[in-house]
This record gives sequence, C-alpha cells and structure tokens, in this order.
Amino acid sequence: MESVEEDNDELILSGSTLDALQSFYAERDSRIQQFEELKEQAEKQAQNADTTTLDMNSLFAEDWNASQFWYDSETATKLAQELLANIEEDSRIAIVSAPSVFVAMKNLMCHKVQQKFGMDSSQLRPQVTLLEYDDRFRVFGEFQKYDFNKPFQLPSHLKGQFTRIICDPPFLSADCQTKAAMTVQWLLKDNYKNSPQDGNTAEGNVSLHKFQGHRIVVCTGERMVDIILRLYGKWGLKTTDYQVKHSKGLSNEFRCFANFECEDWSWIEREKTKAESFPI
Repeated sequence: MESVEEDNDELILSGSTLDALQSFYAERDSRIQQFEELKEQAEKQAQNADTTTLDMNSLFAEDWNASQFWYDSETATKLAQELLANIEEDSRIAIVSAPSVFVAMKNLMCHKVQQKFGMDSSQLRPQVTLLEYDDRFRVFGEFQKYDFNKPFQLPSHLKGQFTRIICDPPFLSADCQTKAAMTVQWLLKDNYKNSPQDGNTAEGNVSLHKFQGHRIVVCTGERMVDIILRLYGKWGLKTTDYQVKHSKGLSNEFRCFANFECEDWSWIEREKTKAESFPI
C-alpha cells in the first residue's frame, strides 16, 4: 500500500489578499460599532421621548448605490405633519421606503417639538410602522424589513390595517413603482369591506368612498407621473404643486402625489378637474 504523505504546507496569502481581508474585517467591525451606537441612540430616545430628537443625516449616511436620497428637514417634517393631521383614535400610519419621514415623525411626537409647533400631544401617538430595506433602521421598534421585489412578503397582521400611507419607491422604474403600489394596496384599510355598497356603484366612486378619510402620499420622480396616476388614480391621487427637496440635492425633478389638498399643497388644476374631490 502506498503511503500518503500529508501536506502540512500552510496556505500563504498574497499581500493584496491580506489587505483585502483586513479591510473587510475593519469595515465589518465598523458597521457593528455603528449599529450599536445607533441602537443606543434609539434606546435613549425611547427613554427620553419628551426631550430627545434625532438628526437623520448625522445618524444615517445616504447610500447612493442603494438609491438612498433623504429629504431635507423641512420636506420630511411637512410630509410627517400631513400624515399626522386630524388623526383618529384608530389611525395607523405606514411609511414605505421613506425613512427620513419616519425620523421626522418621531421628532414631531417628541414633547419638546410638539410644544414648538403648538401641537396637542394627546393626539399624536398613532401606531407607526416603517417598511424599509436598510437594516440600519432595525434599531427602531417600528421597523419592518421590506423588499419591493417581494411586495406581499410581510407579516399578515399588517394587511389592511393602515389609513395613512406615504411611499417613496426607491427606483424610477415601472417595475419598482408597480410593486410598491401593490404593497400600498395590500396595506390599506378598506372602510367599507364589510358594508353594503350605496346606490352609486360606479367603479371609480366606489373605490374612492371605500378609502374616504385616508391620506395617501407618493413621492417620486416627475417622469413617473403617468404610471403613478394610473396605479393610484382609483384612490384619488393627483399631482400636487408641493416642491419636494432633498438634503443633498437631486438632479431628477421630484413630485408629490396625494389624494387630498392641504395648506402645504394644492392639486395641479389640469388634473384637479378630472375627478370629483372628496373630504379627507
């Protein structure tokens, strides 16, 4: 029988490979440290909700490769305010792929900020869920992992539960916009699901009345206007004149679409006449 000599030679890595490994481990350790710091910040805010606010840009750097472009503070705050306006006891808010609005909303629910804006804190504690792909936001208890490529891969208890939704699909493609709209429809609460329809059975009117009182906002690139109006038209969304701004600027023109008018925006007249408005 032939004897087999064991090869005891150690694996020797090249200098460039070692450098790459060291860089990988350093980046991994840095991310772990950043996550722990973010978690500590979030826990501190939870414990001191009356006095602590969060700074979106200092805590969460944008990743342009992941199509992350945060709104500036004014835009995020305005959008959050409109989602919180006239909320009811059973209001639930879903924030889909718009984490800067989520952070702004948490700040608005901070007692110190409520006092600054003259808000009634007793009316500003709705249930909020952040649907987001970026795991850095897992530090918040309201976080729910969300991948637009899997529009219905979400916990079943979220289905049909939300009366206020904002969505900013991460990519300017028909595929991404369509799948995000599918998620919005899945999340929306149907007010008349178990109620008989009234005498007006026109499909468009039935859809509008089923979601009467809801607030739905979509922010995305202006070149998506046609597909947005097609996807969300049954819920009364129309193009508004509100100017969406990003903290570090953005070359693409952005638009805000909503199914309601408010002090911050109006519908563009050429679309305003296309559908009957209804109270929100």
